[in-house]
Amino acid sequence: MTRKTKKNGDAGPSAIRRADPFFERETQKYATPLPSREYIEQILSRAGVPMQFDALMHALDIRDDECEVFERRLRAMLRDGQLLRNRRDAWLLPDKAGLIRGRVEGHADGFGFLRRDDGGDDIFLGPKTMREALHGDRVIARITGLDRRGRPEGKIVEVLERANIRIVGRVLDEHGVKVVAPEDKRLAQDILVAAGGRRASAGQVVVVELVGQPAREARPVGRIVEVLGDYADPGMEIEIALRKHELPFVFSPEARAQTRRLPDSVRKKDRAGREDITALSLVTIDGETARDFDDAVYCERRGSGWRLLVAIADVSHYVEAGSALDRDARERGNSVYFPRRVIPMLPEKLSNGLCSLNPQVERLCMVADMTISASGEIEGYRFYPAVMFSHARLTYDQVAAALYERDVSAVPGELLPCLQEIDRLFRALLKARARRGAIDFETTETRMEFDDQGKIARIVPETRNDAHRLIEECMLAANVCASDFLQSRKHPALYRIHEGPTPERLEKLRDFLAGFGLALGGGDKPTAKDYAALLDKTRQRPDAQLLQTVMLRSLRQAVYSPDNVGHFGLAYDAYTHFTSPIRRYPDLLVHRAIKAVLAGGRYDPGDWDAVGMTCSATERRADEAARDVTAWLKCYYMRDRIGETFSGSVSAVVPFGLFVALDDIFIEGLVHISDLGSDYFHFDESRHELAGERTNVRYRLSDRVRVQLIRADLETSKIDFRLEGEAPRAGGKRRA
Repeated sequence: MTRKTKKNGDAGPSAIRRADPFFERETQKYATPLPSREYIEQILSRAGVPMQFDALMHALDIRDDECEVFERRLRAMLRDGQLLRNRRDAWLLPDKAGLIRGRVEGHADGFGFLRRDDGGDDIFLGPKTMREALHGDRVIARITGLDRRGRPEGKIVEVLERANIRIVGRVLDEHGVKVVAPEDKRLAQDILVAAGGRRASAGQVVVVELVGQPAREARPVGRIVEVLGDYADPGMEIEIALRKHELPFVFSPEARAQTRRLPDSVRKKDRAGREDITALSLVTIDGETARDFDDAVYCERRGSGWRLLVAIADVSHYVEAGSALDRDARERGNSVYFPRRVIPMLPEKLSNGLCSLNPQVERLCMVADMTISASGEIEGYRFYPAVMFSHARLTYDQVAAALYERDVSAVPGELLPCLQEIDRLFRALLKARARRGAIDFETTETRMEFDDQGKIARIVPETRNDAHRLIEECMLAANVCASDFLQSRKHPALYRIHEGPTPERLEKLRDFLAGFGLALGGGDKPTAKDYAALLDKTRQRPDAQLLQTVMLRSLRQAVYSPDNVGHFGLAYDAYTHFTSPIRRYPDLLVHRAIKAVLAGGRYDPGDWDAVGMTCSATERRADEAARDVTAWLKCYYMRDRIGETFSGSVSAVVPFGLFVALDDIFIEGLVHISDLGSDYFHFDESRHELAGERTNVRYRLSDRVRVQLIRADLETSKIDFRLEGEAPRAGGKRRA
C-alpha cells in the first residue's frame, strides 16, 4: 500500500480534527486522540465513494507519526464490520455498498438465516452459501434476490467473527475418512478429523478444536482434544450438553483457592453489625431432594395481621464483588439443574455448606422483615443483616400433612403454631393476589425416576400442594419489598421484567378467541387482571387447556433488566429476584445493592444493561441445555416401545405437523404432516390448526388423539408418531 503522509509539524489538533463530534471523548480516553470511529464513518459517508488510505488520511488530517496507529483503528473497524476494504484497497461503508451485518443461524438441513444487527427481516442463506460459515458466526452479506418463498436471499461477503472453536460431536467413518458429526444440528457441516489429536473410534463422542474454518471449497477441519466415551454411556447426555452449550462446569483455580480459605462455620467476627434472630423458630421448607437451602421463614401474629420474616442466605458476605468466586458466578449466571446432576453457580462448600441454611447450625442471612395486614397488603418492611438458626428442615409433603391432613406427627410440635400462622397469612396473600389480578396458569411439572443403570424407569407428575404455594407467596412478598426498597431509594437494580403481549400477538389472540365466542378485555392494552378474568371464565370448559395454552403463548418471556417496566404476569409494578442468591446471580446483585444502601453507599457492577442481558442469556442457556438432556433421556426411554400405541393431546401445531404430548408418561413427539391422511393439509397459524383441503378434517391444539410410536432417534433426540390406523410414511436413510 502506497501512503502519502504529512510531515510532522504542529502537534496540536487542527480545525479538521476539532470538527470531530466526539473529539472531547477521544481526548479524555487517549493522550494523542485519533479521529473517532463515528467521524471516520461520517467522512466516508460525505465522500460518497470508497476512499484510498492516503486520501482518507488527508481528509482527516492524519500526521505521518500517526499513520500506523490510524491504520490499526481502521483494521479494528474492519474486524467489527463498520468498514470494508474493496479489491482496490479502498475503504468503504458496508451500508453504502448494500451490505448487511448480522449473525448466522444455521439449520439442520444445511441452509440458514442471517439475523440482522439492524433488526430488519431475516435473510435466507442457501446451502451453498452456508458452506462458508457455521451457526453463530458474525458475517457481512449482500442481498442477491428472493428465494422461492419470496424471502430475501443473500450471499456471504465476509466472515467477521468465528463463533465456534470447540465442538462436541460423534466420530463417524466415511469410507475410511474420519469425520465428527456435531451434536448441535445447527452446525450442519461434518468436521474432518486432522492428524495429531487424540485417538477415537467410530461412534465415540469427542470434542474437536477447529484448526480450519469452513470456506467455499473446504470443509471445517478439527483436531480431537477430548474423548468423552461411548454415546450410550450413563451421564453422556449431560457431558454433551455441557460442551454443546458451553456451560462452565469447572471452577477456576483462583476460585477453588479462595473457597479453601473460607471458614467452615460462622465466626465470632462475622456476627459484628448483625441482628441476632437465632431464638426465632425459622424453618426451611423445600422439596425432598433439595440440598441447598436459600430461604427460611418465620411468622407470628401482630394484631389483626402478621409479622413475616423471610431470611435469605447472605452469599454476598462470602462472595465479594470482583473476586475470583464472583467472576466464576457471573460467568455461570445461575445453577443448572439436570436430572440427577446439578452444575452449581457456587462451589459446594458454599452452596451446600456455608451459605445453605442447614438445620441446627448458625448461618449469616439477609432478612426481609415484613408487616402484613389482615387483607394481605404489605404495610411495612425493613431489611437487615442477621445471624439465624434454622430449627428444622421441612419438606412440602411434611408441611402439607401437618396443616391439611391434621397429621400432628409430621412436624415437631413446637413448630406447628408458626406454620399455622404462615398458612393463615397465605390465605390472605391469595386474596390480595386475586384482587391484584395476577395470572395463575395451571401447568404440570414432572419428575424422572431412574434405574440402577442411570436411565429413566418412569416419569411421574410432580404434585404441587398448598405448601408449595405457601412458600411461593412468602418469596413473592420478599421480592416485592426488595424492588420497592431499591426503587424508592433510586438505586439501580436488575428487575425481573415481564412485558405484556406485543400488538401482533394480541391481534392473533383476539382473532383466535373470537372463533370461540370469547373476548379478552382491556382494549389495546389488556392487563393481567383481564387475562385472569378470562381464565376464570373458561376454567370449567372442556377446551380450557387449549384456551390457556394459547393465552400463555401470547405473552413474552421474562428477562432481567435495569429498566423497570413491571411484571405483567404477577401484576406487580416492580419486581426483583432477592430470594435465591445461591443459585441466581441477579439475586446476589440485589443483595449487594441493598447492603450498599443500608451502608449509605451505592453498588456498581458495571453496565447494568449488559449485566441484565448476560443474566438473561445464561438463564436461556441453562434452560436449553436442560431441555436437550431431558429430550435425549426421554428418547432413550421410548426406544424400546416402538410399535406401541398411546393416548395424548396435540400440544403444538406447526406447518410440518402436530406435536403430541402423551398421557401418563408426559413425553412429546411429532406426527408429520404426511401422516395425517390422504389430503393436502394447510396450516392456519391464527387458529392453531391444520385443515384438510378435500376432507375438511381439522387438527387443532389440545385435540385428543391416539398415536403409534414409529421412531425414537437418539442421534437427533426426536420421537416420531403416526396417527393410529394410518400407514407409516416411507422412512429416509439414516446415517451410520
